[in-house]
Amino acid sequence: MLKKIAIVGSVGLPARYGGWETLVDHLTRHLATRYEFTVYCSAKKYDEKLSSYNGAKLEYIDLDANGVQSIPYDVVSMLKACRFADVIVVLGVSGCIFLPFIKLITKKKIIVNIDGLEWRRAKWSKFAKWFLKKSEAAAVRAADVVVVDNQAIQAYVQSQYGRTGVLIAYGADHAQHRNLAIDALQKYAFASRRYAFKVCRIEPENNIDIILECFSMYSDMDMVMIGNWNNSSYGEDLRKKYSHLPHLHLLDPIYDPEILNQIRGNCHIYIHGHSAGGTNPSLVEAMYLGLPIAYFDCDFNRFTTHGAGLPFADAAGLKVILETSSAEQLTAIGVQMQALAGEFYTWDRIANQYAQLF
Repeated sequence: MLKKIAIVGSVGLPARYGGWETLVDHLTRHLATRYEFTVYCSAKKYDEKLSSYNGAKLEYIDLDANGVQSIPYDVVSMLKACRFADVIVVLGVSGCIFLPFIKLITKKKIIVNIDGLEWRRAKWSKFAKWFLKKSEAAAVRAADVVVVDNQAIQAYVQSQYGRTGVLIAYGADHAQHRNLAIDALQKYAFASRRYAFKVCRIEPENNIDIILECFSMYSDMDMVMIGNWNNSSYGEDLRKKYSHLPHLHLLDPIYDPEILNQIRGNCHIYIHGHSAGGTNPSLVEAMYLGLPIAYFDCDFNRFTTHGAGLPFADAAGLKVILETSSAEQLTAIGVQMQALAGEFYTWDRIANQYAQLF
């Protein structure tokens, strides 16, 4: 009889939204013959309600998986999972403020992936940051196993709570290189020139302002940035400030992976500005594609890239990288990045690490 695994905290399957959903997709895909999975899904995000996907049973909760509703969404999912699951995997800490109470009513093994210190993000109010920090503390103290995706978070959990988190990163081998098709070359004029590239949420901790400030001073290369510009005043203000520059291409989100991989995979250099969030999916995907990477200099990114790549701390530092890096140097960095990703960031490796915990 297969062990029953319940997965709580993602939007659900099929994966359409972000990193958690991609993780759940690959865990169920790689381990479907070894475990019996149930994945909790937000009914609000799926018009078509499937009974199963990747061999996993899908159960719908009529709440949103993000925002304030993520708290009852996670709690309801955990309570339902307690009835049948041998192991409950909780992704994120939103509902974990109640985890100590849930542990009073069940002896089931609970594994929590605490994500990337969500309470530090600038977008949250003071109350939201306080709540998320309390939820993080409850998660780390009450969970049977704490999963972290980056050595910097592992060190934080050890120093803050005296617990050793199990290090499991994120897979990237779903990212596939694609040559630029004729229609892409026709639609995106920059595609025939040298261009830098970045895809991300448009948020302050991703240092969008630093990158755009750099390219406002450096016009020898185009900069293509894809993100949700209209989601905040931060994004709207930056787009308004820099959209007049012809070599900056500030594009709305592209959800078609085929088109995204064509644009991303053929850039001259990948600019990674994230300063929070642990091991970032977009960074390991860029590594797997063999892209030369300039990254914002912080512990998270240094650990993810194993110290390879080109670190910058401000707009001036990034400008120096763009001005002085030779084609040979960038090629060598891309080769090194791809080798690291092939060793550390494959879904087979990640799934097997989770299986050891199950």
